[in-house]
Amino acid sequence: MRAVHQTEVAGLELLNRGKVRDIYAVGDDHLLLVASDRISAFDVVLPRPVPGKGIILTQLSIFWFELLQDVTPNHVVETDVMKMPDPIPANAEVLRGRSLLVKRAHVHPAECIARGFLLGSGWKDYQASGTLCGIELPEGLKKNHRFDPPLFTPSTKAEAGAHDENISYEALVGAVGNDLAAELKDRTLQVFDTARRHAESRGVVICDTKFEWGEIAGKTILVDEVLTPDSSRFWRKEDADTVLPAGNPPSYDKQVVRDFLETLDWNKKDPGPELPDEILQTARGRYIEIFERICGRSVPCLDD
Repeated sequence: MRAVHQTEVAGLELLNRGKVRDIYAVGDDHLLLVASDRISAFDVVLPRPVPGKGIILTQLSIFWFELLQDVTPNHVVETDVMKMPDPIPANAEVLRGRSLLVKRAHVHPAECIARGFLLGSGWKDYQASGTLCGIELPEGLKKNHRFDPPLFTPSTKAEAGAHDENISYEALVGAVGNDLAAELKDRTLQVFDTARRHAESRGVVICDTKFEWGEIAGKTILVDEVLTPDSSRFWRKEDADTVLPAGNPPSYDKQVVRDFLETLDWNKKDPGPELPDEILQTARGRYIEIFERICGRSVPCLDD
């Protein structure tokens, strides 16, 4: 299928073109979120997109929004482009499967991360300080140590070109207040628990993930994308059972792209290197497999 690097929707105002999503204004109260096939690593958008990636991300988010709707409200209004306001249906060839019409919300200024394992930036923090986002951890923990219960660790929402940074819970309280910080923590862990139990029933381990929360009329709602390979780290349960605790199971997210880039003589700044066909196809295959495992069906619209 043809990859979509970026979109142009005549008649709608483009508000932002992020690493992956193009965001359009739809009247005063709604937004159109369009997931392109762009892929980023180390905060750099790479030149070659992954065909169909935006469709996979969007359809997986839709699955989670529907599964979690009894746990938390969300910002989704419509997922079928033919039922969205004009001029969206006229652009269905490009937008189908990769677009969400959502309510505009005031987005809270923090990434809310749920961690089931000690890895990634959390492992680096622990190695350096024995703590994780200000949380004192026991000495002698190994990489991939499982947290039971999972940990809540917020981070900053960085401006374009900057990196998110882990912060303490106390820093989150300072940014949003005690009541909202407590609510974000409780909601994040509740959603993660529900999602983790479903995923494990489908043979998938969610290692960690990040959520974004917003507010409409005083109510906290789940926004942005949810539990996709761009915002989460997944393992196949059979790999985790075989390899842990000593080894590192293969990641079913964009880690395969990061691993390849680490083999290159690249300074992790623009312009990024081109991914070879083999890496693009491996990444695409892993995105598809994690969708099919979690959802129990093939990806809608992917081969339209």
